[in-house]
Amino acid sequence: MRVAILRRAPRVTFSMDVYADQLVGGLRLVRPHWDVIEVSPQPWWKAEQGSWKSGTGLKKYYERFWNHPRHASRVDADIFHIIDHTDGHIGYWLKRLQKPFVITCHDLVQFIYPEILRDQARFPLLSLSVWKYSVGGMKDANRIVTVSSNTKNDVVRHLDIAAKKVEVIPNAVSSEFCGLPSKERQQLKEKYHSSQEICLLNVGSTHQRKNIITVLKVIKVLRDRGLSARLWRTGAAFTDVQRQFIEAHNLTDAIVDFGLPDRAELIRIYNAADILLAPSLYEGFGLTVLEAMACGLPVITSNTSSLPEVSGNAAILVDPLAIDQIVEAVRRLIADAHYRESLVTRGIQRAKTFTWQKTAEQVAQVYEETVRSA
Repeated sequence: MRVAILRRAPRVTFSMDVYADQLVGGLRLVRPHWDVIEVSPQPWWKAEQGSWKSGTGLKKYYERFWNHPRHASRVDADIFHIIDHTDGHIGYWLKRLQKPFVITCHDLVQFIYPEILRDQARFPLLSLSVWKYSVGGMKDANRIVTVSSNTKNDVVRHLDIAAKKVEVIPNAVSSEFCGLPSKERQQLKEKYHSSQEICLLNVGSTHQRKNIITVLKVIKVLRDRGLSARLWRTGAAFTDVQRQFIEAHNLTDAIVDFGLPDRAELIRIYNAADILLAPSLYEGFGLTVLEAMACGLPVITSNTSSLPEVSGNAAILVDPLAIDQIVEAVRRLIADAHYRESLVTRGIQRAKTFTWQKTAEQVAQVYEETVRSA
């Protein structure tokens, strides 16, 4: 079988790069006789002499909505896989040419929190309209893969797509994410913080749904109660509202910003931190929870959206807006070493059940079923 993986432009969305890389690697492992090819759009931020002098905005729309779909639809393949639902508009081209295709939907957060585009786009209403046009392409897909049951429910509810057309195939965690030897782990802890500090790690973007204000409030309450708590942040910069809260409550010295570490450094940070605090209001999957578990880091996360199905019984689940409940969870992990270790053990075992080989095998079966019925 010849499979065309239709990727996002490199560097645009790091998580989509991870998904595509791991899926392609897994497919080549579980179906070594298949021809798996990858098709990516041209990076629109690379200037080309004498062309598109009107700016990167126009180049972006030209590449995403005309050049890339046109090129991708001309590829010779038995089945096409659009690996990100925000490229669902390519499906309109494939449908017109009667080419079978699958789309992976990672989340439909803009339906749940449309306001997140206010800080992400110059023209939020236009961006939301374009996004809805793109995800609408899922209606023409032969099959849809969602990374969680929660996302499947969103697809069925918001796009009015039949549940039987949607297959839940979860993401996985790379084997690189693991607990380091105890001696190295201790050295990292000594490098990054003193033994008296409690380091709460938060990984990812700072969109409203990530609930960063609640994380900051937890840090403030812990410090007000005499605990030397610090917030470690990796990912996007704080928003203006978040920075104002930090300044207003004198939390600048309580925060360590690691920026955008590479994967090796991120693994070291997971190993050196004390607790992952991920009280998101909405997640399509929540990969950071699994990454932390795989590294032996206890997790406090939300009892909402996909997070309970990802974490199982291996994390402390909290109401993401209940400050005192989160503070109490942190205090319990600090005070009860036996409970902490049991949570770490369950987390490591939980993470082992999510492998890219298993994900690739399930996706390969979706391809086979789709081609047979096309």
